[in-house]
Amino acid sequence: MKDNIILIGFMGSGKTSVGIRLSYALKRTMIDTDKWIEKKNGMTVSEIFAKQGEKEFRRMETDCIRGFIENENHQIISTGGGLPVREENHALLKELGRVYYLKAAPETVYERLKGDTTRPLLQGDDPMSKIKELLAVRAPLYEKCADVIIDVSGKNFDTIIEEIVRKERQNENTHYQRT
Repeated sequence: MKDNIILIGFMGSGKTSVGIRLSYALKRTMIDTDKWIEKKNGMTVSEIFAKQGEKEFRRMETDCIRGFIENENHQIISTGGGLPVREENHALLKELGRVYYLKAAPETVYERLKGDTTRPLLQGDDPMSKIKELLAVRAPLYEKCADVIIDVSGKNFDTIIEEIVRKERQNENTHYQRT
């Protein structure tokens, strides 16, 4: 297993924001899979969804993770919210590093994302129902992938970062005791 920290969770759970702050706290580079895919394809995620469809985007996410396994180590990696939907990504994420699920309640997600028009899966008349529907499907997948679950609802970034740093230090101490 690589020594990366992977952040998974539903859109609006704070993966990118936590990842950026965590990269400063741990002095590691941060990579966002959505941004990496956008740069590689010269299109936004919304444009990829519109022109090539969700299925193709999910394939791109899998290819991205495979590339990271070959080339990245000691990084903070923030994934797209749907990346764990593909079963084959579960083992790839585990191989890539320690997986942290940033668990957010539907109300937290809604508050953070209301008015955000860049989320293709949340466009429509009733985003809260869509959030609850998607979370009902995805939450068990996130939990299955995760090594650590961090409930982020009602917490500020400093508290979330402290929890992850504490877990990382515990992991390092356990690793050193075994070797």
